[in-house]
Amino acid sequence: MEKFFTFLLNHWILSFAFVFLTILLLMDIFKRRLLGFKEVEPPEAVRRMNHEDAIVLDVREDQEYADGHIVNALHIPVGVLEKRLDELAAYKDKPLIVYCRSGDRAARASVTLRKQGFNNVFKLNGGILAWKAANLPVHK
Repeated sequence: MEKFFTFLLNHWILSFAFVFLTILLLMDIFKRRLLGFKEVEPPEAVRRMNHEDAIVLDVREDQEYADGHIVNALHIPVGVLEKRLDELAAYKDKPLIVYCRSGDRAARASVTLRKQGFNNVFKLNGGILAWKAANLPVHK
């Protein structure tokens, strides 16, 4: 045990970096669990769309949506989502896949949806950029 403390004192920068990175990793894991939604990769999203009748929600702005979106995606920009929740009421018990360009707006929208009682919310990890990178179809 004495050697361990000697090592810590001699390599305090490395020890501090290890503890700091461990704390950051744990915070990220717990944050995802506390937010109440799961992330899915594009292939998993396709599977849920095909086999579970998942609803896809695009929360980008109008011009971004017009530039290309996932086929049959509902479009409600994140800025007006709370005002237009009634449009999604029929889908409260269905899987709901939320996406934006890269993921930040979709995360905010997913938290909002969970707070409003949507139980099966998934965020598309990487957003439309990941969708396109996987060579999946985009509708204009």
